[in-house]
Amino acid sequence: MPNRKLPFLSREQAQAIIADVPTPFHVYDEKAIRENARRVNQAFAWNPGFKEYFAVKATPNPYLLKILQQEGCGVDCSSYTELLLSDACGFSGSEIMFSSNETPVKDMKKAYDLNATINLDDLTHVEFLERVAGIPETISCRFNPGGVFDLGNGIMDNPGDSKYGMTEDQMAEAFTRLMQKGAKTFGIHAFLASNTVTDEYYPELAGILFRLAVRLHERTGAHIGFINLSGGVGIAYRPDQRANDILAIGEGVRCRYEEILIPAGMGDVAIYTEMGRFMLGPYGGLVTTAIHQKHIYKEYVGVDACAADLMRPAIYGAYHHITVLGKEDVPTDHRYDIVGGLCENNDKFAVDRDLPGIDIGDVLFIHDTGAHGYSMGYNYNGKLRSAEVLLCEDGSHRLIRRAETPADYFATLDFSPFYAKLDL
Repeated sequence: MPNRKLPFLSREQAQAIIADVPTPFHVYDEKAIRENARRVNQAFAWNPGFKEYFAVKATPNPYLLKILQQEGCGVDCSSYTELLLSDACGFSGSEIMFSSNETPVKDMKKAYDLNATINLDDLTHVEFLERVAGIPETISCRFNPGGVFDLGNGIMDNPGDSKYGMTEDQMAEAFTRLMQKGAKTFGIHAFLASNTVTDEYYPELAGILFRLAVRLHERTGAHIGFINLSGGVGIAYRPDQRANDILAIGEGVRCRYEEILIPAGMGDVAIYTEMGRFMLGPYGGLVTTAIHQKHIYKEYVGVDACAADLMRPAIYGAYHHITVLGKEDVPTDHRYDIVGGLCENNDKFAVDRDLPGIDIGDVLFIHDTGAHGYSMGYNYNGKLRSAEVLLCEDGSHRLIRRAETPADYFATLDFSPFYAKLDL
């Protein structure tokens, strides 16, 4: 059947969860998350220092962070609250990578106090870090090569328009200043493209950063301890896309490592990654119920979820596949817009999507929401964010975040006379 993409959740499993947790909710597949984390570690097992630092911003849930921690992952944080969450989950020291930009004093001090590996975004941050916290012995700097990043089969992104990172000359100056202030071990970090669905991205980026590391070492004498390839490895949102092969990606990086770093006498460099989307994206889904139909110039199906639960289609026009649970084998001979209840016309999970005939009460599974799904939610229109549920390895389920209530929405008014008048 064309455009076929099967959910990890059956209609029966969904109904069992719904009996405890009303829709909408995000659900995550523990077994698949663990298997994927093990594949990533296998792909880079050739590098003794390898570590995946999961991007907390992608899915900031402590239950999921603990699963990844058990599989050997660290965390990539970019804010004070992400640092607090990671600390509460038991991550500490070199298990935490802190990469931020336009960083408030409080955030930088917290990263320093947790002994996190701090990744500086700008040359001016050298003096800023020294002034507000101090210079640690291990530190990283973020590189921006400028120009356009092209893999040869098309432009992937435009680093020259990105606000992140330093030029090569600034990197050299930063390393020199940091060494003068007591730093001993250095890291290099860069992010050049987002959600790439090609096995070539990491190896190409690795080649750029490995050659940069050799030049910086020769230029400054700095000891490069690690190179962080950051994120950018994407997932196949569309059913006709080929998924990335993480084993092939790891092998491609190994080839560049042996070609560039080992001949330069830098065979002790550790490789880090920060793959939020690849680690969790395919292993989460948004479960929602059809509650209305509308027949005007188009056919609409209204669901009880909205863009507050999944923003990507509304803000990017991003594609998320949709399965009507229990109708996986029914012909997709109806064309619908699948919409939520926000007072915004872009509150649409799908536009002109061919699906089976949908009845009121049908349960829809919106695929690939495991990263940048719940975490991008918001409260526009007074909408309340959904629950999160873990589908455990044994097939049972567990609530890992309750749905918001009106009391949560109004909590920041609890100092005011209006709060007492609310009928909560």
